[in-house]
Amino acid sequence: MSGSARLFAIVGPSGAGKDTLIAGAMAALPDLRLVRRVITRPSDAGGEDFEGVTPEVFAMRKAAGEFALDWGAHGLCYGLPAAALQAPGTVVFNGSRAALPQALDRFPDLVVILVTAPDAVLATRLAARGRETVGDIRLRLARADFALPPGITPRVVVNDGSQAQGVARLVAALQPDRG
Repeated sequence: MSGSARLFAIVGPSGAGKDTLIAGAMAALPDLRLVRRVITRPSDAGGEDFEGVTPEVFAMRKAAGEFALDWGAHGLCYGLPAAALQAPGTVVFNGSRAALPQALDRFPDLVVILVTAPDAVLATRLAARGRETVGDIRLRLARADFALPPGITPRVVVNDGSQAQGVARLVAALQPDRG
């Protein structure tokens, strides 16, 4: 990654509103760049803007060294294209809590932002997405309290109010003067 780039991993449980807050922060901070993830799911599956690929294509691209970081979660493979991390500026990616040790090893100056919300809010948002069954939602809620790996102290954004409040909290967490 370029020496003048600042990299933020946005992590948190499903339904916390990460994609919504990232989109709002990008509108508020025109210089903010989002890394478009490569995911082994169909591109028309909804949700975030991502590049959908087959598991075979993902494996070939990984073997070719195209990803700066990759991980598995929820039965899918996720990758961050190395080329997307080369330009200077402030860069964010929607990451996985389980992949943070690998991410911090690769990017020691990485700043972790944990976006979270109360379980009732998460359940309502997950149900509204219409992508998961009731059983899937229960499993996601059971994982919502997944602890971050030891030694990681994130900046925390509680997304329990309006979208504008959540975006303002994320924008504040992206500021360089934050500890």
